[in-house]
Amino acid sequence: MCGIVGYIGYREAYPIVIKGLKRLEYRGYDSAGVMLYDGDNIKLSKTKGKVVDLEAKAANEISTNGTIGIGHTRWATHGVPNDVNSHPHVSNSGDLVIIHNGIIENYAPLKIELIKRGYVFHSDTDTEVLVNLIEEVQKKENLKLGKAVQVALNQVFGAYAIAVFDRKNPDEIVVARLGSPLAIGIGEGEYFIASDASPFIEYTSNAVYLEDGEMANIRLHKPMKVRKIKDDSLVDPYIQELQMNLEQIEKGGYDHFMLKEIYEQPSVITDTYRGRLHANEGIIQMSGVEDNLEKFLNAERIIIVACGTSWHAGLVAEYIFEEFTRIPVEVEYASEFRYRNPIINRKDVVIAISQSGETADTMAAIKLAKEKGAFVYGVCNVVGSSISRETHAGSHTHAGPEIGVASTKAFTTQITVLIMMALRLAKAKGTLSKTDFHRYLQELEIIPEKVKEALETDAKAKEIAAIFKNTQNCLYLGRGYNFPVALEGALKLKEISYIHAEGYPAAEMKHGPIALIDEHMPVIVIAPKQGHYDKIVSNIQEIKSRSGIIIAVVTKGDTQVRGLADYIIEIPETSDALSPLITTIPLQLLSYHIAVMRGCNVDQPRNLAKSVTVE
Repeated sequence: MCGIVGYIGYREAYPIVIKGLKRLEYRGYDSAGVMLYDGDNIKLSKTKGKVVDLEAKAANEISTNGTIGIGHTRWATHGVPNDVNSHPHVSNSGDLVIIHNGIIENYAPLKIELIKRGYVFHSDTDTEVLVNLIEEVQKKENLKLGKAVQVALNQVFGAYAIAVFDRKNPDEIVVARLGSPLAIGIGEGEYFIASDASPFIEYTSNAVYLEDGEMANIRLHKPMKVRKIKDDSLVDPYIQELQMNLEQIEKGGYDHFMLKEIYEQPSVITDTYRGRLHANEGIIQMSGVEDNLEKFLNAERIIIVACGTSWHAGLVAEYIFEEFTRIPVEVEYASEFRYRNPIINRKDVVIAISQSGETADTMAAIKLAKEKGAFVYGVCNVVGSSISRETHAGSHTHAGPEIGVASTKAFTTQITVLIMMALRLAKAKGTLSKTDFHRYLQELEIIPEKVKEALETDAKAKEIAAIFKNTQNCLYLGRGYNFPVALEGALKLKEISYIHAEGYPAAEMKHGPIALIDEHMPVIVIAPKQGHYDKIVSNIQEIKSRSGIIIAVVTKGDTQVRGLADYIIEIPETSDALSPLITTIPLQLLSYHIAVMRGCNVDQPRNLAKSVTVE
């Protein structure tokens, strides 16, 4: 949520900031703004709407010269989306300018106190309170900007990633983070600031990711200084070499990032198991698991915490872990986990799943689990992210940057990692026969080819999408391993087409949702040959007897469901446990085409953000 971009150096800042904001559009936002300093004056332009709207407004409003600049895309928390509430925000004196991602929870009493001291506020935001608090501290105690920011931040509660500029000391930008990501790109005689590395990947491959509770003074022609916000102690920052490249974050000829990412799944699943899966030798090597094997083997319970699509991947993992390893598994919404005073023991293993590695609720769940003494294992996509640093150990998914807000390749690569983890533990525990273990390894190795084959359903999905693009409601049904896929399919349709959809275990249809069935209700049924096939055939018959419309995802060569369904999409056969990697593909394509036909913004659905960094 929200995007921060900044530049200080020898280049023109405006094109770098604007291009960077466009790269961060995937995070979700409702307004945008930019501040430039030309050596004499602060120039500010901001607007409700998209970055292209900001470009148009800035062209008529300000000169875009200057080698120092900061920019922001805002996802509204305090105050409605409008020009005034957009960032950057300026202090009462006009000297300080701030951009901010996060929430200042105690902004209201701070605002009351500042009003008593003569400050005037123009927006409804917590951010304007913060910039004026910094100014008050700076003025009252006669402090330089960095120290004033530090003192002010020790008075606030909440989450933030900020960048602050002071016209009185214009060769410096001060940044800080707590709970929201912030990366600093280091070039020759220049620095870049961003919520993630995508805005500056073409300029430098060296970056520092600030840790929680750290701030940095970024000065022209001087080494960057990183300090702890709490006690002012110096930190030796770790300079990380970036692993993404520019080509990965461009559309590559596809109409949308989402479609590109759907089609990348065969290659990214391969990337995820490359070097880890050695099917012919019967070996799975995952350093995070190997180094902590005893903790997993001695676990009395596995608790999986996640949100959204990652939660659905966790549900698939529940089936897989319990069947393969016989370890009890609970799957929790990270957003609810810490608020119900959960029982966590030292012999529990907590697996935290997040595409971005920055999900605020999942981070909070991790911290709670660690406080209770549990071993915490992370599964995320972004190297250097907060979750990858906060957990005791973990595995990256190697999906590459996922720009589309609706997750696709993250889901399948997360499942791939979790399958490999379960297989490795099953081998160590002896809970799978050698025959089954090798069979699963061989099948997982060829899954990318079967995913590629499943992508050939694109034309059929598009044909069905044209028929149902104007539907108002939709049911998704699955059983066993494919119940979570039904949930994920429904979520995809909701997210990008704004059609109401719900996923259910197929047998639960009789316990309520069957009341919705009529000749206008499309029901997408996931009915592969493996698994509870006979049972789901019975569920389909129940729907047909009530005039429901059946869209069935079936194994190639199926005849029984073909005779019952109104529309079918055929996929290649695989084992039941691995089937979610295949069955999810046509559902992604169906949602995509329906959304495009409805004229929806597929990559940036309304009200949604890619990385949910606030509660």
